[in-house]
Amino acid sequence: MSLKIGIVGFGSFGQFLAKTMIKQGHTLRATSRADYSHFCLQMGIQFFRDVAEFLEFDNDVILICTSILSLSEVLSSMPLTRLQRPTLFVDVLSVKEHPRALLLRVLPVESDILCTHPMFGPDSGKDGWKDLTFMYDKVRIRDEAICSKFIHIFASEGCRMLQMSCEEHDKLAAKSQFITHTIGRTLAEMDVKSTTIDTKGFQTLVQLKDTTTRDSFDLYSGLFVYNRFAVQELEHLERALHRVKDMLLQRKSEELGTQKAEC
Repeated sequence: MSLKIGIVGFGSFGQFLAKTMIKQGHTLRATSRADYSHFCLQMGIQFFRDVAEFLEFDNDVILICTSILSLSEVLSSMPLTRLQRPTLFVDVLSVKEHPRALLLRVLPVESDILCTHPMFGPDSGKDGWKDLTFMYDKVRIRDEAICSKFIHIFASEGCRMLQMSCEEHDKLAAKSQFITHTIGRTLAEMDVKSTTIDTKGFQTLVQLKDTTTRDSFDLYSGLFVYNRFAVQELEHLERALHRVKDMLLQRKSEELGTQKAEC
């Protein structure tokens, strides 16, 4: 059975998810601050400039694909009293405790909440979603049938399904996704570029820089601002770099001292 899915925020990631959902036969509607009406027309998606009108339609699911930094503003601008019936709200942000808290605070108590993080995007998922990780947390679910149908969108594409609390997700994401983006941004600040004598390892670093900087700085800063575990990981990285530097300077001092003694 197909779902009626309304997408809030129809930028590159919303469009990326929509293509697979359309392929699976789901009915999609979209609303966004930018005008994507022409693109939606080509995809067979009904586009709404008026958020109130969008909410009045009979959506099974409202999928929130906004940026991390704009989530609070977007939710506060939505006239949620215009909802016609209990609806499943799903977010796909790269942090999880932040949207969980906001959704619990602003949504009507009869609305279901599913917090998710597809651990892939338009680049890594361009050739299909098989074996790519989809994390989810059933925060408040009464209509298990609708929730299961939405989760099945990703399971049916071969995703590695991972049920996990929002807190645990953010702990792990700070150690993985945030650190990955931080290393990539640091390499960009160093203006790292390919050379004629690149090793495979260095080519990987250049690719990391290119991949992470294709994402907006808003996304990267959101990973820091709204993940309470990111600060300690940044401090761990800083201390580790200092330790490595100290070890190198110590070895340099020892080697040069030995050479002098031999002379």
